[in-house]
This record gives sequence, structure tokens and C-alpha cells, in this order.
Amino acid sequence: MSDPQLRTDFVHAMSRAAATVSVVTTDGPAGRAGVTVSAMTSVSADGDAPTILICVNKGASASDPILSNGHFAVNVLGQHQQDVADVFASRAEAPGGDRFAVGSWGTLATGAPVLEALASFDCDVQSAELVGTHHVIIGSVRAVQVSEDGTPLIYGMRAYLRTHPA
Repeated sequence: MSDPQLRTDFVHAMSRAAATVSVVTTDGPAGRAGVTVSAMTSVSADGDAPTILICVNKGASASDPILSNGHFAVNVLGQHQQDVADVFASRAEAPGGDRFAVGSWGTLATGAPVLEALASFDCDVQSAELVGTHHVIIGSVRAVQVSEDGTPLIYGMRAYLRTHPA
């Protein structure tokens, strides 16, 4: 059994580690789904394909579809896309019950929904491991879409933060 105070201290300390906000999406035989995450990072630009890592709570509605479909897109949100983050985090109601009704969506190589965002990485699942309550998923990047306009939406101190280019 874990130490409840250590968990509380850990969560509080991690709130100080600001991170970009992304919406991870998938579509395929297991269905279309998406979830807001702040646990996303580059693994490597080298090898057979660039790789990216995401962490998705095993209880998230998008968790099983991402793993079953075998592909996903990581959509890095701009600071003007807080509404998208809130809908995919279930903090705000989806218009008409459809999360994909917010934002402008398309697809790249895998067919996963790609948002008009600061950057999108279209990936195949390379590996996945359940660690505690989260699936740690590494994706092989198949396609990238980038916008040269805007600044990233950041989450830290348990709130959205605004960034300003230097």
C-alpha cells in the first residue's frame, strides 16, 4: 500500500512542472475518441521513425480505443484552444454530445483525427505498458502538421497559464 502523504506531496510538487496541453485522438474499428493530456514528450528524432511518448489514464474513455486502433494523433494546443482542452478533459460539455464538434479536424497518415493546432503528430503505437494507473505509450511518428502562428497552451499550478514569446 502506498503512502497517502507521499502521493499528496508528489501531486502538489508535480503541479509546479508546467507542461504543454495536448489532445490525443484516435479513430478506427475501436471507435473515435480523444482525451486531454499534459504528459507528452519527444523520445527521439532518430531511428526508423521519430518517436513520441504519451501517458493516458487507463480509466479514460480514449484509453482502450487508442490501444485497440493501434494509432493516435497528439495535437498540441495553442493558448486560444482552452475550450478544446476543457471539452476533451470532460471539464466542459461537448456541443451536442460530440467532442469533435469543437475545433477544425482533418486527418493525416493513420486516419486519427488531427486538429488545426500548433503542432500535430500522427503516430502508430510502437509500444505500450501499464504503469500504475496510466498506459505509457510510445508512438512512431508517421506524419507531422505544424502552424507557425500562436503560442502553446500551458498547464501548471493546477491552472492554464499564458506564455509570451521572448
